[in-house]
Amino acid sequence: MANDRQRVIICAALAGAATMKNQNPAVPYTPEEFAEEAARCLDAGAAMVHVHARGDDGMPTHEIDRIRATHDAIKDRTPELIVNLSSAVGLGKTPVQRLAQIMAIRPAMASLNTNTMNFSFIDRTTGEIIFDNVFENTFTMLQDFGRAMEQQGVKPEIECYDIGGIDNTLLIARQGIFTDPMNFNFVWGVAGGQRFRPEAFITMVNALPRGANFTACGVGLDQFPAVTMSCLMGGHMRVGLEDNIRVPNGELAKGSYEQVLWAVRIAESLGREVATPDEARAIMGITQK
Repeated sequence: MANDRQRVIICAALAGAATMKNQNPAVPYTPEEFAEEAARCLDAGAAMVHVHARGDDGMPTHEIDRIRATHDAIKDRTPELIVNLSSAVGLGKTPVQRLAQIMAIRPAMASLNTNTMNFSFIDRTTGEIIFDNVFENTFTMLQDFGRAMEQQGVKPEIECYDIGGIDNTLLIARQGIFTDPMNFNFVWGVAGGQRFRPEAFITMVNALPRGANFTACGVGLDQFPAVTMSCLMGGHMRVGLEDNIRVPNGELAKGSYEQVLWAVRIAESLGREVATPDEARAIMGITQK
């Protein structure tokens, strides 16, 4: 039997706020589509799903009723799965709108972003700016969101787009906001964040507080190198259509579940056992079912 450090948690990020059906028809929009894809991901080996709810037209939404319907549809279909809701619910949403849905629904886990940054879409070949945006996450938001989540029993997933996100969190953590273990997610490949580099990954792992967990995800071509590095270093893996619409051979993924199957294959090749949802709860200190 493997110990907790040998077990790898696989999370499937099912949609994100930007990936659309015209890019990959498997992207879920409706609560029913989210529930069906979550079930396929559980069967493939995922212990957790990360969710940005969508309207029927595919646009990201901050509407609490729609987010609740999506969350509850997943839990009704797969009650054992951990549901991790995003606190980034679309462009131009206020801190109040972003936090209100987390406090109303109280999922097992929710994303907690750590710094204000450029968050854009740029053609990697030509350098042409396709869409430009600033993603606001002030120290006050990091503090207030983190404290509210912890007080409501929602375990924060601390999103770090570079090593500054870790440093920002550790500054705020001096207030005693966070319960152990702290759970960090390294996000690679966002235009405005950092591209995947193995040496940078090692530096970020070495900057973590003792006993913290880390997961990695990567946008586009950074996805599978990043999750492989994480698995190799004793961390966890996030895949899914939010981050990448393809599998490593270049074909469109049939769904997030197909990327989960690839992640399982990587984990097994590195001698890691895939965690069940209950094992993932124990590793990450999640108290909710």
